[in-house]
Amino acid sequence: MISDPDAVAALERADALHTALSHIVLEGGDLAAIAEAVGDALGCGVVFTSTDGRERAAHLDEAQRESLSAADLWDQTGRLRVERIDPDGTAVGGGEALVRRVVAAGVDLARLVALRPDGRIHASDVHALERAAIVAALLVTRVEAITAVENKYRGDFLRDVFLGRAGEDDYVAEHAQAFGWQLGRPVVVVVATLDPDAIAALRPGPEERRAWQDRFAHAWRQVAAAADDSIASVAFSREVVTLVPLAPGSDVGAGHAAVDRIVEAVRGDRGGGRIAFSAGVSRVAEGLGELPEAFRQAQRAVEIGRRVHGGGSVTRFDQLGLHRLLALVPDGAELTAFAADVLGPLAERTPEAADLRETLQVLLDTNFNVAEAARAQFFHYNTMRYRVGKLQRILGPVATDPHLRLDVAVALRALEIVG
Repeated sequence: MISDPDAVAALERADALHTALSHIVLEGGDLAAIAEAVGDALGCGVVFTSTDGRERAAHLDEAQRESLSAADLWDQTGRLRVERIDPDGTAVGGGEALVRRVVAAGVDLARLVALRPDGRIHASDVHALERAAIVAALLVTRVEAITAVENKYRGDFLRDVFLGRAGEDDYVAEHAQAFGWQLGRPVVVVVATLDPDAIAALRPGPEERRAWQDRFAHAWRQVAAAADDSIASVAFSREVVTLVPLAPGSDVGAGHAAVDRIVEAVRGDRGGGRIAFSAGVSRVAEGLGELPEAFRQAQRAVEIGRRVHGGGSVTRFDQLGLHRLLALVPDGAELTAFAADVLGPLAERTPEAADLRETLQVLLDTNFNVAEAARAQFFHYNTMRYRVGKLQRILGPVATDPHLRLDVAVALRALEIVG
């Protein structure tokens, strides 16, 4: 016979939770229902998040949210920093929070975070939380199986729109409304991709790579829906495409600001195992007929932006300048050959050549003003004069010949394109 009052109360809580979870499973409830049942039965706050801490459902009051914020467990975009919460308990004010993984068949699905703001979480309550995590895993698996089919259908439809084979505009608009999307309005197309270098450095297996891509796509859908639930956001094989609308009467700057807010929210503080990504932004597409070209613009922007600016860049098509034209050359070897013909040894992949190319670019940017270029590179004036002489011995009279100077400037951009 159990005489410990705390143990008796814990068993009663576990029994009440077991009954509640059974009803939720039988009635087809969701994560919000599980969070509420766990919170009510155990007298604690509960949050279900994605594996990287993006909130999916919660049973928290404002005081509990404030205590998590005071413990620096929310980032500026609202992500719960699950990686900072210990499975054995982390102090939060005068209470404790702990985290449990939601796993099914070895697949990491979500996180369950419990918070008791005024004391420690009882050991028997931990067992109850683990049981809740198992039930949540069953529910998440079912929901994600359905969602995967729906997202594939949405993705196939939007791909057909971009290829111009989805049908007449009226049909496309009507079909999009069935998904809750509004396509017949001014939008900018955003294409986002995980950076290959960041992925390669972690050497993931195929399953882990797919999990990252799924999590990345889910983050874009969730953040976009929070901004406007009529935004279309779908995942293709290696990219996520989101159509960000412009508010009526606003200019393109407002659209870019909206994109920046979404990107910042998806990126967060880069914690929780997030992978760096790059994004490309199209010009404004005024209607359905302009979406295919806008999609191509965004693809070109993200590809060139990553080559020129590196990983983690957000590049707008209008900012590409000469790179737009160079990107139309289908043969990278031709660009490389052109750069080698114009730049000679400066096109080589050596530290010395890269150093001289940097000086050459500064001279071009300052219209070959030696004094200004010397200040920009923190060189002595005579050192810069020596470098100008060396460059002209390699390239020819680049300081005085405008045609040669144009060729040199284009060759430097060509080298950026081919990486």
